Amino acid sequence: MHTIPKEEVARIAGLARLALTDEEIERMTGEFDVIANAIDRVSEIATSDVPATSHPIPLTNVMREDEVKECIDRESVLACAPESENGRFLVPQILGEE
Repeated sequence: MHTIPKEEVARIAGLARLALTDEEIERMTGEFDVIANAIDRVSEIATSDVPATSHPIPLTNVMREDEVKECIDRESVLACAPESENGRFLVPQILGEE
């Protein structure tokens, strides 16, 4: 069982420039203990015969090759827009420019 003293938690908080109350330091001490114990448990399991893993599930590339396909007609798309101008969507101005 790993135990991190309250003084160490207060020191770390000071290094991080965090102003913690005594109650917060008490709570954080318990949380650090849980984290440290979890790390100890993982260290017990991660022996030299266990291969390093970067991700628990094997990942494969799901990208497909680029294929040239027929495009949607611009005029048909613009016809669905509330407003258009010069072959582009017309949207409300959001910046304060005149």
